[in-house]
Amino acid sequence: MEVTVNKVLDAKGLACPMPIVKTKKEMTTLEPGQVMEIQATDKGSTADMKAWAQNTGHQYLGTIEEGNVLKHYLRKASAEEEKPETTHPDVVNLDDLLKKIEGNEKITVLDVREPAEYAFGHIPGSINIPLGELEQRFEELNDAENLHIICRSGNRSDFAAQKLTEKGLKNIKNVVSGMKDWTGPIEKSH
Repeated sequence: MEVTVNKVLDAKGLACPMPIVKTKKEMTTLEPGQVMEIQATDKGSTADMKAWAQNTGHQYLGTIEEGNVLKHYLRKASAEEEKPETTHPDVVNLDDLLKKIEGNEKITVLDVREPAEYAFGHIPGSINIPLGELEQRFEELNDAENLHIICRSGNRSDFAAQKLTEKGLKNIKNVVSGMKDWTGPIEKSH
């Protein structure tokens, strides 16, 4: 399949949130209707690109996998299609989350990172539903109480919090700044 692109962005070797950060910056250099190819190696970047595009009005065209490189294709929205980027208003920091866990508060921790990220270190008792699977699996969370969503940096969890709020779930918090800065207990499953 041959895709005509107007710009190629190299985001290989970068972890979340950097592929999205670079994409946001480069998207401003395109004209409406132009297409950008983002080359990434972060497996979570597919779900990130889809969610970011949906959140901003840009069009996610698809992803092609070539070896260990993911080639994401995004079309820049016109002024009419574009919408201001939103964030989930309910956030909690890592210290507050740790206090709730240590205080045995009734909360559910949802980790939306990819299974490999989760396997190498996650909050004990957390549930793993990768962002890319959330649309199909959100009903698994219907009984969740006081849902705290975490990812590596706070980006994927923000998209997940917005999506679950749209689905009607209540008491959802986005945990910032994510597992990259977590100092509490860790469980590994690899």
